[in-house]
Amino acid sequence: MRAPKLSPSTKIYVAGHRGLVGSAIWKNLEARGYTNLVGRTHSELDLTDPIAVRAFFDQERPEAVILAAAHVGGILANNTYRADFIYDNLQIQQHVIGESFRHGVKDLLFLGSTCIYPRDAEQPIREEALLTAPLEYTNEPYAIAKIAGLKLCESFNLQYGTNYLAVMPTNLYGPNDNFHLENSHVLPAMIRKIYLADRLGAGDWEAVRHDLEKRPVAGESGTSSEQAILELLGRFGISPSKVRLWGSGRPLREFLWSEDMADASVHVLLHVDFEDLCPKAGEPIRNCHINIGTGKELSIAELAGLIAETVGFTVEIQWDSTKPDGTMRKLTSVEKLHALGWHHQVEIEEGVRRLFDWYRTH
Repeated sequence: MRAPKLSPSTKIYVAGHRGLVGSAIWKNLEARGYTNLVGRTHSELDLTDPIAVRAFFDQERPEAVILAAAHVGGILANNTYRADFIYDNLQIQQHVIGESFRHGVKDLLFLGSTCIYPRDAEQPIREEALLTAPLEYTNEPYAIAKIAGLKLCESFNLQYGTNYLAVMPTNLYGPNDNFHLENSHVLPAMIRKIYLADRLGAGDWEAVRHDLEKRPVAGESGTSSEQAILELLGRFGISPSKVRLWGSGRPLREFLWSEDMADASVHVLLHVDFEDLCPKAGEPIRNCHINIGTGKELSIAELAGLIAETVGFTVEIQWDSTKPDGTMRKLTSVEKLHALGWHHQVEIEEGVRRLFDWYRTH
């Protein structure tokens, strides 16, 4: 493996440093000895505001950038707030990548998503499948934004010789995850729903109210009557010892622990150049992004059972097939990633246990 391209004193801006991925990347960089890190919360810097982003770059002058900030959510949020998902992400990407170029940033890492691939792509999905067929409708706006982001990086590299790399992680989960019952991704939402159903079934109202105090649902913080709380949670398919989940449970999904994703991201930033990802001479230069995943999958129903088993809950799991499943299968090919010298460490069973432990203590 070649020596790291960036010295420990390199000033690195991590956009989205408080989020699921960004916080894990920040922690990974610190563990590797990188201490000159810069981050801003959303309240401190609105990345959809071009004037604010330019002023930030004027002031801080980062030498490298990791773009982990994004407007993200699960299938319900993606399908409901379609304009927000495409508009906000296009704005964030254009401003951060554009100002990076204007301020002479040579090395940038852009984080996308494997939802960029066609709904019915051949499995496992190789990077070359990009733009070969229609996308999954429910998250099409978000996917188009992410495709635009990786093409922006690729185009800057081709025209201006920058080293802007794009990685496409599979479904992520881990510390600082979002457990919102409406807007979170499938795995943390399942953990919370199964936990609440189990506690309701046990009559543990102290735990239920504590949970709602920490993470209010639809404005309810746990001070209402038991009947009101039951009605509220029932809207999300949560009842005593029973939980109703979206879809058929049949779709297959791949999950990656966020700290593994962070390690892969930093590995790429430090040890990979754009020229390493280009095809053979004479071929069009495209699809230079990198899938980040495990290369392993399980069904959503198997995941729900694993969560219940891992945390010791006896909850009846029902499926609402009137709700959309999304893409039925989405397994990434990680051949390119492995060839670059990186493999995942945390398997799904250990990851579920870790995330539940984090959820209970936070």
